[in-house]
Amino acid sequence: MNIKKIFISKLFPEIGVNLLRNAGFNVTTWNEDRPMTQDELIENAMLHNALFCAGSDSIDKRFLNACSHLDIISQFAAGYDNIDIPEATRLGIPIGYAPNAMSDATADTAFGLMIATSRKMFFMHKQIIKGEWSYFRPKANLGMELKNKTLGIFGLGRIGIEMAKRCKGSYNMNIIYNNSKPNLEAEKELDATFVDFNDLLSQSDVISVHCSLNPKTEGVFNKDAFGKMKPTSIFINTSRGMVHNELDLIDALNNKTIWGAGLDVTNPEPMLPNNPLLHMENVSVLPHIGSATIEARNEMAQLAATNIIEFYTNNRIPHIVNPTVLINRKTK
Repeated sequence: MNIKKIFISKLFPEIGVNLLRNAGFNVTTWNEDRPMTQDELIENAMLHNALFCAGSDSIDKRFLNACSHLDIISQFAAGYDNIDIPEATRLGIPIGYAPNAMSDATADTAFGLMIATSRKMFFMHKQIIKGEWSYFRPKANLGMELKNKTLGIFGLGRIGIEMAKRCKGSYNMNIIYNNSKPNLEAEKELDATFVDFNDLLSQSDVISVHCSLNPKTEGVFNKDAFGKMKPTSIFINTSRGMVHNELDLIDALNNKTIWGAGLDVTNPEPMLPNNPLLHMENVSVLPHIGSATIEARNEMAQLAATNIIEFYTNNRIPHIVNPTVLINRKTK
């Protein structure tokens, strides 16, 4: 029997690794607590039949052509902008991913950033650490309330819907959204209204970004976009840092074009410690931990592993980015 060899590029939750081992695969894991270089990733992947990777791994044209022998690549992430999907498809490599698992965890992060930013919580915490908690001043440290405000969702998919549910249930927020196309099911569930991008910018008290990163969304929140937002508005991004132009965001906050920002993703990542966003009163920044719960990460590992198991046992991939590859394989 030809036992398939799986390479795992990071220290992922054991539940996914054990699924693969228990299914009879020969599993090799990268055990160093540091990211692999692309050369190291190529060198290891060349010795295996399948790759279990992370969204931080660069699966570009160079990698794919060096490792075109791979039967499948399954990614521990809901996004896949790190993978050259057209090239993988051309080479006949199916790409699996792990959607849904992080929806609640990431929506919680966005919701928390919104509250923290509206009340300046991160900045106030730093004041205590610096010994600057002094006397009561009735007009100092004022935030804003969120009740009955308008939430604008940019990308009303799984995570955006969960964010909208939290905002509507907790603060009775009015929900508007902008998508590539209307989400009629979500409109019914949330009483949400589809608007064009300019109306989203001008009408929202809070804009929460939940889109994928692609050529249409990269840099879409720039100087022009921030200039159309309310001066009392809050910008939240838990999707990808490259969706916003960070220098333009800094300018918008310095010039009081918008009121505040909450970021779980930055542009670039990791953020340098001298970035001015880290020292602004109305800004909350986290180090890309939207999916960082035990439950979410375990489920992501299970989904990514199951993609590989199902591929080899049943010639199907439950969560696949480029399904035409499998269709073409079956018709050959």
